[in-house]
Amino acid sequence: MILPTEQLTQILMVMVLATAAIIIMKRDIRSLIKTYAFQSLLVAVMALVFYIETGAVTLLLLAVVFIISKVWIIPHFMGKVQQKLNIKRDIKFHFLSPITALIVSLFILLFVYLAFTPLIAELNRFNSTLFTLGATVGVSIVFMGMIVIFTRKQTLTNVVGYLTMENGVVLFSLFLTELPMLIEILIIIDLIMLTLIATVLAFGIDSTIEEFHARLNPFSREQQTKKPEETTQ
Repeated sequence: MILPTEQLTQILMVMVLATAAIIIMKRDIRSLIKTYAFQSLLVAVMALVFYIETGAVTLLLLAVVFIISKVWIIPHFMGKVQQKLNIKRDIKFHFLSPITALIVSLFILLFVYLAFTPLIAELNRFNSTLFTLGATVGVSIVFMGMIVIFTRKQTLTNVVGYLTMENGVVLFSLFLTELPMLIEILIIIDLIMLTLIATVLAFGIDSTIEEFHARLNPFSREQQTKKPEETTQ
């Protein structure tokens, strides 16, 4: 039995939300990368469902870009970086524990639904429940990605947070904006993300953002080493 487009899309959106929650909770870097790749695959499948329904070639192109860049290239590259730097787990957190971050995410989802529904209804030309749900989930995933960035210390985990935010923007844009412009923006953002991941590998940022800044500022390290010498003299 083939599910109707609206019902299938709702199932996919629930699964995307579930992957965002897993990303917030997970500590294992490899699992985070795989979860992000699966989340991107779900968004690509959603674009394919819309393509089958509408026949818009831009939706097919969006799905292809997603599968190539976000399901394959970026996760593969991040996996190589993770193996190179031998980072297995992200156990350091800022501000919120994983459980607290998940609870905050649930409140954000509720807030977005209650606060943005009137605005989304104005943009909803077809008065579609699916449109409202998709836009709400997309905005919520953007905020959930921000939570990952603000609560985690590992640089690779922060990259996953940025990429999760991007998936939320794309999910929202599927229901709202012109897709050709969206595809161009996606390609630019993916190039930036690949550059950032390459920087992680080049500098060997094997732990936190603070250590990254320390490695980027060798003069500050020299000054710190000179101060004890001056005091001893």
